Amino acid sequence: MTTTGIEKQGFVNKQLPMIIKGIMAGMFLLSAVAKLYPSPNLALPTFEVKQLIPMGFSETGAAYFSRILIGCELALGILLLQKNYLKRLVIPMSFLMLFIFSVHLSYEIASTGNSGNCGCFGSLLPMTPVQALIKNIIGMGLLVILYQKTAKQDDRLNFSFLAAITFAAILAVFMVGPIQRKSSDELVEEMMQEMNEDENTDESSVKTIESTDPKIETPGKQNDADVKAKDPKAVTENVKAEEKPVVDEPKAKKSGFNSQFGDIDKGRKILCFFAPGCDHCKETAKALTELASKDPDFPEMKIVFMDEEAELIPDFFAFAGKKYPFKILDVGSFWTVLGGTKDTPGVFYLWNGNIVKEYDGINERAFKKEEFKKIVQKKWSELK
Repeated sequence: MTTTGIEKQGFVNKQLPMIIKGIMAGMFLLSAVAKLYPSPNLALPTFEVKQLIPMGFSETGAAYFSRILIGCELALGILLLQKNYLKRLVIPMSFLMLFIFSVHLSYEIASTGNSGNCGCFGSLLPMTPVQALIKNIIGMGLLVILYQKTAKQDDRLNFSFLAAITFAAILAVFMVGPIQRKSSDELVEEMMQEMNEDENTDESSVKTIESTDPKIETPGKQNDADVKAKDPKAVTENVKAEEKPVVDEPKAKKSGFNSQFGDIDKGRKILCFFAPGCDHCKETAKALTELASKDPDFPEMKIVFMDEEAELIPDFFAFAGKKYPFKILDVGSFWTVLGGTKDTPGVFYLWNGNIVKEYDGINERAFKKEEFKKIVQKKWSELK
């Protein structure tokens, strides 16, 4: 055998397995860390609502399963870099995990198509189901090569080391992303109370004005009641004049959002779903404020906030240029109400509970200011 051949064989036997182990360990570690990005309290409930609950998990089951799954990914990423039960257990378990993910992705592609973020790398590296499936197939191929190039006699048999690493990884995920947590802090509660007090003050002022405003009568003219009593013909004409004109609006229906705001299905409303720290959400709120300032007939706007970074809500309103009635939901409930397939910023234009127009995310379904301006200025008959 030539020197070149010996060098190639040495590379295949020694260097290639090390490279594959590094690639696969990096993939599992990145997958685990990415599912916790940008913060565990946001990323974990998002992963649960968008990926696990649609698969049939209960909210509690999804909360535990997500943390155990991410812990196992983290453990495999670490264990692929050591020799204890590498060929007997670690490589086969890594292959099995990728295989299960691939079966799920194949079913998702067949049933819903190649759309949205599969969640493999969370929101850090969004991937479509097809992209994720290709990544898994390549990974499984590399694991097969690694299995063939790894000698079973090289395995160390310290099972307690594997168990300790796995347990520690799962425990770490539960510690950085605890299941039970508060939905809002004192600052947000004080702000909500202040806004409610302002609204109550405005309502009481309107009622006071209505109750104390005297009727103004024009001198030299008879009261309407006197005219009706003296002239039956005038009564008939007044009745005709007082008949309600045909109202150009849709029939009332339930939008499904009335659990957030009791009056959301009455009249024209704009319901927004924002994250307080989301720059795109702030820009959308600012654009809506600008539209409202130029249109006196602009629909009333209400906001549902995600409780992640809820302390930023005052800054959010300062950027938007106006305070709006709002409600705060925990991350899981937020995604459930908005819809697991949708993303922030979410904007719904409602008319008597009918969803006239909706926007979500920052891609093709993102909010479009000029388009929305034209839509809200149209009559219902023009929107049909």
